[in-house]
Amino acid sequence: MNRLVVLASVIVLGGCSLAPDYQRPAAPVPDQWSDADARPAAALDWRTFFPDPRLHGLIVAALEHNRDLRIAVARVEEARALYGIARADRLPTFNAAAGRSASRTPADLSMTGKAMTAQRYDADLAMPSFEVDFWGRVASLSDAAKANYLATDEARRAFRLSLITDVANAYLTVVEMQERQSVAADTVRTREETRAMVGKRREVGLAGDLDYLQADGAFQSARADLANLTRQQAAAENALRVLVGASPELPAGRTLAEQAIVGDIPVGVPSEVLVNRPDVRAAEQSLLAANANIGAARAAFLPRLLLTGAFGTASSALTGLFKAGQTAWTFQPALNMPLFDFGRTAANRDLAEARKNIAVAQYEKTIQQAFREVADLLAGRQTLADQLVAQEANEKAQTERLRLVTARYEAGISSYLEVLDAQRDLFTARQGTLQTRRDLLATAAQFYKTLGNAD
Repeated sequence: MNRLVVLASVIVLGGCSLAPDYQRPAAPVPDQWSDADARPAAALDWRTFFPDPRLHGLIVAALEHNRDLRIAVARVEEARALYGIARADRLPTFNAAAGRSASRTPADLSMTGKAMTAQRYDADLAMPSFEVDFWGRVASLSDAAKANYLATDEARRAFRLSLITDVANAYLTVVEMQERQSVAADTVRTREETRAMVGKRREVGLAGDLDYLQADGAFQSARADLANLTRQQAAAENALRVLVGASPELPAGRTLAEQAIVGDIPVGVPSEVLVNRPDVRAAEQSLLAANANIGAARAAFLPRLLLTGAFGTASSALTGLFKAGQTAWTFQPALNMPLFDFGRTAANRDLAEARKNIAVAQYEKTIQQAFREVADLLAGRQTLADQLVAQEANEKAQTERLRLVTARYEAGISSYLEVLDAQRDLFTARQGTLQTRRDLLATAAQFYKTLGNAD
């Protein structure tokens, strides 16, 4: 009993960590955004941020069926299991064992000059080799495993935010392609009608072959644009299906102009926004793991105390195994001290310190990238809004221009070349409006990835 008390005391007293004191590196970014107020940022729920019910169904399906998200979740379970293994190493393992052994010694080897047969029965509670963690080596490894597990979980949260945003962007792309294809189809129909009109004018001598060839070329060009946009729409739908992870019936979405995404979003200050981002938290947990590994590498220079023991009963006959006086025990402490390993231990310490320096740089880089992402979104939010106003005004002007030029051509005042130029400019303006509106909505959607709630 006394030996057990001493053993328990030794185990409890172990654990002096040699890991460096952790200090979060200063964020290498400005204290304020260049174009935002300091209102506190709010964690945004995707159901509130993306109010379109058609999009809700796609996001729910993606969260259930997306294979990359399943991999991310499985990796979290893997890291949790590894942490459980490392944590278990901090405590001794006890095994119940029972066995029988028999041996025969020939006469010429026997002390009595006669052949001897011996039997032994054992039943005991054994403790395999257990390291008393005086210097915190095992504890540091456990801390590193825990930090890696938390980093993996934060990476899963970051991926979930990205997946929701990617589904929203893919959905908006499908809607954009549908509208652009519709514009192209209208253009094909209009230019076909124009070609027919020019053909009739040529028959009565009011237009020449050049006008007809220009009209036919414009019609064929519009057909090519329509075919290209049809291909792009199919590719956009396939990309959305891959993100969703299933083959749902893609909903006929609203037009881009009817899409509603939260607009005035309080961003907050960088020190609040960046620290709460899952990707930044994942980078910091990786840094904590690297810091803990330094403690394990340093402890490898010091002696390691290993304990092995067993307590039970032993007898030469099975019937006497549990009789009084048959108690048997073993206790085998061992002290290992590294002497000459040709620099292996020192190299492992240098490796751990180098990996920590890498983790610090990666953490700082993650913060810089996150800051740039938010700053770009803030800059794009207003400039894209201004650009959309200008694009819509240009589309309106080009529409009126085409109406006037067409009337002048039918009256014989203008050449068909002016009509063709006006048609091309209107087509470009309409496509540009759709693209800018899509970019503005995509910028708004990216704010969810930056400020959203990953749970």
